[in-house]
Amino acid sequence: MKRLAFLFSFLVAGIIAAATPARADFAVVQFRSGFCRVWWDSAGVPWGTGWTKLSIGLPDYVAAQAVLGNAVVHGTCR
Repeated sequence: MKRLAFLFSFLVAGIIAAATPARADFAVVQFRSGFCRVWWDSAGVPWGTGWTKLSIGLPDYVAAQAVLGNAVVHGTCR
């Protein structure tokens, strides 16, 4: 009976974990050269120095691409 209860609780925990949506937030990062790119994690930082985050907390890749395209049009990024 203990094994069955353990198995059941393990399965319920797995179902809850699978049902929770993954939270991915994106950022647009500008490097010293003027080149910009979409960064997959707002909390993560590129290696080294010479970069700035132009926009953080974007909900998905499409929104990040839109911000990047807008920055290119306005001359902020190459």
